[in-house]
Amino acid sequence: MIDLINLIFTLIYLAILGRIILSFVIPLMSGRAHPVLIKVYDALVQITEPILGPIRRVLPTFGMLDFSPLVAIILLQIIQWVLMQALA
Repeated sequence: MIDLINLIFTLIYLAILGRIILSFVIPLMSGRAHPVLIKVYDALVQITEPILGPIRRVLPTFGMLDFSPLVAIILLQIIQWVLMQALA
């Protein structure tokens, strides 16, 4: 059970990290991003938006900087730690 929970949290962390990286890479390609790359990004947005959206609505705006992934990762780590303590 603990391994399954760790796997789920790891996949969520990777999805958030992938979204962060692709959000920087795709604009740098000047509109020449490969369609598969764009589809991967869209899938990552669909996976992570239920987590990042509510956080983004609560956080104050910092210009173009989006700190919701950082806050999400910190909150997910806290939740994961609490779950691991409860199951141990």
